[in-house]
Amino acid sequence: MTAIFITATGTDIGKTYVAAALVRHLRQMGRLVDAIKPVVSGFDPAQAAASDPGILLDALGLPVTGPEIDRIAPWRFSAPLSPDLAAAREGRSIDVDSVITFCQTAIDDCRDILLIEGVGGVMVPLDGERTVLDVMMALQIPLILVAGSYLGTISHTLTALDALYQRGLKVLAVIVSETPGSTVPLDDTVATIARFVQPVIGLSRRQAPQQPPQEPEQESGPGNTAEALSRIFGS
Repeated sequence: MTAIFITATGTDIGKTYVAAALVRHLRQMGRLVDAIKPVVSGFDPAQAAASDPGILLDALGLPVTGPEIDRIAPWRFSAPLSPDLAAAREGRSIDVDSVITFCQTAIDDCRDILLIEGVGGVMVPLDGERTVLDVMMALQIPLILVAGSYLGTISHTLTALDALYQRGLKVLAVIVSETPGSTVPLDDTVATIARFVQPVIGLSRRQAPQQPPQEPEQESGPGNTAEALSRIFGS
């Protein structure tokens, strides 16, 4: 059994895009994979299929239904804000201990591979005192850090990595999800970040909007993406 937490350098970086691509890749490898995203902000029930939980369910080959959304994403808020603010808008709060318990139960029940997608960036607040980083520290499972390819991402990525390393967390890989419209070439971003950490995998988003996310396309250094992912998840 393998459980991996997918976090990011910030909001709207591409965590769900990456998670869906990894789910598809793992299913093609014949692995039994599940994915959860416990906390979601900016959720519109009328657009459930296009929501983060909806995208994950589609990648898993599961129907986008109310029960399935409840199963993988029980804490949902409508405002596109940090979770603590989004919850406050609705007169609610997030019990971080319950989030941790939910994740741990999913880990314990996992038959093969479980991907846990965080919300926002590494240190987005969940309540008045704790952030996503506190959840990752409680779970103590390996991480994948998702970064963008926009101008400024290198500093953001190295800062996030420093925060994770300072807490003794294990980062399996950095995946650079190409930022639409960025003036910085994806391969340049991958190569620069790879001077500081390995492996770094580039995920291109240059495809028709109606097409589903595909598996990562390029990797820094020797080998290829399939080999890199095989090292992460096992053959």
